[in-house]
Amino acid sequence: MVGCFDSKSEDFTYLYRCLVEMGVGVLSVDTGVRSSKVDFPIDIEAAQVASAAGTSLEELIDADDRGSVVEKMGVGAARVLANIVVEKSIHGVIGMGGGGGTYICLSAMQGVPFGIPKLCLSTVATKDLSRQVGTKDIVLMPSVVDIAGINSVSSLLIKQAAGAIVGMMSVEPDPISSASLTIGVSMFGNTTECVDACTELLKSQGHEVLAFHAVGIGGKTMEALVRDGRIHAVLDITTTELADELCDGICSAGPKRLTAAGEMGIPQVVVPGCLDMVNFGHLDSVPNRFKDRQLHSWAPDVTLMRTNAEENEALASEIATKLNSARGPVAVILPMHGISVVSSKGGIFHNPRIEQILFSTLKSEINNTIPVFEVQANINDRAFAEKAVETLLGFLNN
Repeated sequence: MVGCFDSKSEDFTYLYRCLVEMGVGVLSVDTGVRSSKVDFPIDIEAAQVASAAGTSLEELIDADDRGSVVEKMGVGAARVLANIVVEKSIHGVIGMGGGGGTYICLSAMQGVPFGIPKLCLSTVATKDLSRQVGTKDIVLMPSVVDIAGINSVSSLLIKQAAGAIVGMMSVEPDPISSASLTIGVSMFGNTTECVDACTELLKSQGHEVLAFHAVGIGGKTMEALVRDGRIHAVLDITTTELADELCDGICSAGPKRLTAAGEMGIPQVVVPGCLDMVNFGHLDSVPNRFKDRQLHSWAPDVTLMRTNAEENEALASEIATKLNSARGPVAVILPMHGISVVSSKGGIFHNPRIEQILFSTLKSEINNTIPVFEVQANINDRAFAEKAVETLLGFLNN
């Protein structure tokens, strides 16, 4: 149980009592910098949390900077929880708070690996907290009223939150065959047919497939699970997030996209899927510098921009650089008849000249030890999916 026990003493005392009454043991972590008066034992004091962040409560209080306090206690709490996971057997994490308390709680949960339930009861749960949640499997629950003392509304929701975390902790995962490997696959609406076919073929060989929607958080999550050791190989069909990172689109997965598999040394097959497009929101949200570019309304709130020759050259260079440093087996597969639905012949983004720049740059800059296969098909043709899976299985079976 994580939170600012100084300002939310009554609320956390009630939460503690609810959890104990439901039959679970509670290890409490205080992230409040002021004196806490609660009716339950504090196992890890706020001073220990501050120390884990490389500071002290005295320094934080003397600085009189709320933003710094929230940031530092969040960093410290994440490190404390990461150590707890290693040293103790914990089955869930629960916290609650207002704006600052929620930030600290969500930061703390970054230190807890996938699969351990995490729940935060928050006054700001309905805001966009995607940056704070990141790639973690965190459940946000609106508190409805402020977390400022027990009343008929808060008591009900706190008790329900306790019940929710206890319920999640009681769930046993379904057994997965020890013979199967877990394959991460990146997908987009424009590559769905390809990924569906790849998934079918991989499952027929007894492998588990995790598909990640390449909208930014999808790519980040896939890379995070690779680094956590939960993914054994990657079929990176849809690398479009690289284009959004290059052009400030809304689906960027950050500069580290396409690095985890290489760093971990696991097999990866990489395809320049949907590098013909950058994603923006409504048409009026497209940056002014791109207003004269080829734009297409994919949906009322999604505007696609066709990448140009210079951007494709830059993207190819980035892919080559990242794959050249990979520690594990790598292959690149090029769909010569289009890298998305809309770049196929007759499609709105069909432009063989630009795609040839992408392909030729990639082939010229990638190490000659990395095989590059050209498939005379569109990315969504069955033949392409079969080649992609065949190549990945070749790595896995060696």
